[in-house]
Amino acid sequence: MDRKLLAVGIVVALLLAGVGGALVAGIGPFQAESSGEDRSEFPTATTGTAESDTATTDTGDSDGGAARTPPFTLSVDSIEGCSRTCRDVTSTLANQQNSTAADVTVYTRIYAGNSTDGDVVWEGSEDVDTLEAEGSYTTTRRVDLSFSDAYAIEQADGWITIRTTVETADRTVTLSDQREVA
Repeated sequence: MDRKLLAVGIVVALLLAGVGGALVAGIGPFQAESSGEDRSEFPTATTGTAESDTATTDTGDSDGGAARTPPFTLSVDSIEGCSRTCRDVTSTLANQQNSTAADVTVYTRIYAGNSTDGDVVWEGSEDVDTLEAEGSYTTTRRVDLSFSDAYAIEQADGWITIRTTVETADRTVTLSDQREVA
């Protein structure tokens, strides 16, 4: 009888260890929704253009360093909770140029912490296609994190870095923002 009880205890301990491991790793039923895209395919500033300390990096034509309006802005319009580790985020991309932007794709990565050195906890992309001069595009995306991604943000004192790259037919612009979310 003691052997059966010991065997059942070992099986239960192994089962709990497996479930705990899946929880920490964010796999199985604990896995967040994924964009299904390869993280290495997200563009950033092109080679040869150094990113400055400002929030915007533009790899298009330059006008000699004169102060100017960035070609695109991204604003978060609303954030609504859909579960403990899920948010529906509505954002607007505005074309501040005097010309139409063609073949527009927006790539976004969210990192745990105040820099892009932390873990990537979410990524997604949106094909906008054409964005008229002075026009805007609004969309709502679900940001659903695994428990391990949420824990990574908690370990970074509740801070995230949002890196958004707007890629068009003639330029690539990267925007960065830090937010305290927890």
